[in-house]
Amino acid sequence: MKTELRKTLGFYSCFSVAVGLVVASSTLVSLGQGMGLAGGGFVFAMATAWILQLCSAQSYAELACMMPHAGGLRSYTKVAMGALPAMAAVILAYVIPNLVAAPAELAVAGAVITETFTPAIPPVVWGGLLLAVLTITNVIGVDIFAKLQIIFTLTMMGSMALLGIIGLTGIGTLPPPVLPEQPFNPMGMGVFGLTALAIWLYIGIEFVTPMAQETKQPGKNIPKAMFYGLLAIFCVNLLYGYASLKFVPGEELANSNHPHVDMALAMLGKPGMIWIAIVSIFASASTINTIIGVVPRMLYGMAVSRELPAVFRSIHPRFHTPWIGILFMAGAMSLFFFGGIHKAPNLIVYILAACCSWLFAYIIAHLNVIILRRRYPNYKRPYKVPFYPIPQILGSLGMGYAIVNIAPVPEMESTIFRLVGFMVAGTLVYVVVWLRFVVKQPMFIPMDMQEAQEEWGLVEKELYKNGIPATFIINPGCGPNCLADTQAAATSNE
Repeated sequence: MKTELRKTLGFYSCFSVAVGLVVASSTLVSLGQGMGLAGGGFVFAMATAWILQLCSAQSYAELACMMPHAGGLRSYTKVAMGALPAMAAVILAYVIPNLVAAPAELAVAGAVITETFTPAIPPVVWGGLLLAVLTITNVIGVDIFAKLQIIFTLTMMGSMALLGIIGLTGIGTLPPPVLPEQPFNPMGMGVFGLTALAIWLYIGIEFVTPMAQETKQPGKNIPKAMFYGLLAIFCVNLLYGYASLKFVPGEELANSNHPHVDMALAMLGKPGMIWIAIVSIFASASTINTIIGVVPRMLYGMAVSRELPAVFRSIHPRFHTPWIGILFMAGAMSLFFFGGIHKAPNLIVYILAACCSWLFAYIIAHLNVIILRRRYPNYKRPYKVPFYPIPQILGSLGMGYAIVNIAPVPEMESTIFRLVGFMVAGTLVYVVVWLRFVVKQPMFIPMDMQEAQEEWGLVEKELYKNGIPATFIINPGCGPNCLADTQAAATSNE
């Protein structure tokens, strides 16, 4: 029985998913702090990060269109490098960073709610309550954000663009404060050290690529959606960032955990603060919901492939959700959140640690393209990266530079690298022990292309059997109709 999904997604659907998975409150924190540190010169870091992410998008697009039925980065890397790099890439890119980034989102949401609406209630209460509600709704299978994901995304992007235009033109704003004069680029060439901070503005754009199986003309629509998605994000952030510099002192932006709210308050007063606060809260909730809903399904797929303990294959008998994985993610996020992130004086440290961990996966994706071009030169590729291998070499070197220069200021360097060291060391220890002593599989012997396709086919069947469409693993925008579409496609192909 085949469980192929119908090709129903066009350019605009792919564009919405690509942008929707990137826009979050934590990106606005990195934008505000970057503008505060580098002034208008932050645009150079933003442009550099944009080019690097475009290179990453190109590599992911080729891999996804080449293996549209495979399990994303994990399967590409298994075929290119073997099991150890494959498992490490997925854990470092999509599991561990979200255990840090999601609590940072909770902290932003809690702080915004407290400052805007309920000064008497501590932010930690709101953050914990939001996590509890989203955990429960995901366990019982009620995705309250799936159908509204695109609306939230467009509202967030539209609000930022409109506020940016209002701020830059001065139409309807409060009189801008008299701010100390600041040079356009006070950091000089040092601004390129903020590239990693700027990459967080675009991180996750590749999440649209595993939807190649559902996309019409994936070789055209997926790379096009990522290109225009990156372009839209760049333009909107530029408008909002420069407007922020007009109304908020750079030092205040650099030290704030919610600079986007500070900007709206300074520009439009309380109404502006409420406006961006509401949008920011829903953006945070949608992002956290995505993490709680999607990562456990990744864990489920890895457990089916014997890359994680079998307990992660547990499906709730009533709600048909991977509830063990959901509770695991929620519990781990709680440890980080209540363990210190909620009271951190500077959330950007945790955001950058998550970003650094993610960057390793981008380098692996570039290497995958180079290796697979050599191993399978004649394999069908609906999309081929233009000017190969320049984007792969440039992207790998650029990501390496961003990792080495991850800290925007020297005071943060030791903390960030300590966090990243724990992430990388913990991941490698787990993967080596699991492959060497538990499943006893070779670590660096690449899997044959056909074998990888067959393995993911088995995962898809298991997902379908338990009422979880394979697309749920990587597509949080997939609503209740996904299962019906999967079942209908499966029935018609039996």
